[in-house]
Amino acid sequence: MPDERRVTMVTGGPILVEGPVEITLDDGRVVRSDRFVVALCACRRSKTFPFCDTSHRPKHRRGES
Repeated sequence: MPDERRVTMVTGGPILVEGPVEITLDDGRVVRSDRFVVALCACRRSKTFPFCDTSHRPKHRRGES
């Protein structure tokens, strides 16, 4: 099937979708990405939602273990 897309669920991280992709948000807005792999935010912490900006990662300062 030529229109198939691979979707990968990353535990504790984003949802990876082979692009290009068109995403319809719950408010009806449509966003598009032409990237070959798109990281979609699963935690809703991203400032660039629906795209992942790695906000799900724990923040560590230098010198902290």
